[in-house]
Amino acid sequence: MGFTEKQEGLVKESWEVLKQDIPHFSLRFFSLILEIAPGAKNMFSFLRESEEIPQNNPKLKAHAVKVFKMTCESAIQLREKGEVVVGDTTLKYLGTVHVKSGVKDPHFEVVKEALLRTVEEAIGEEKWNEEMKNAWGEAYDQLAEAIKAEMRNHHDETA
Repeated sequence: MGFTEKQEGLVKESWEVLKQDIPHFSLRFFSLILEIAPGAKNMFSFLRESEEIPQNNPKLKAHAVKVFKMTCESAIQLREKGEVVVGDTTLKYLGTVHVKSGVKDPHFEVVKEALLRTVEEAIGEEKWNEEMKNAWGEAYDQLAEAIKAEMRNHHDETA
């Protein structure tokens, strides 16, 4: 059925809440990723050398913001264009980086679960519902599909 204006609004509204405390929600996002999949720690260059999640690590914050922001942008694009359009250069970079880091399909599900739980905590139980979950989930899934397609292209080019 396509991404609705209401779904786009839900994602944008909750993104505004996330932006109010990016350091906290970035840390929470990565804590959830490692809680769900402790082995994922070695996939992130900024976590490999550390015993704990660094509180003030600018790379951690930047990575979390990219995930949040790109998912939000995906929601806008889904409604406007019916698909996620990531610039070629960005998409090639994301594909390459994810391949080099050893990212596989199940890892995208871990990140999705961590993202949804972070958004839920950010906006609170009274605003979190199936509609909000589905809006963020769909936006993330479409972005993940674009990255996975580029990862397959990267494999084809290097094979």
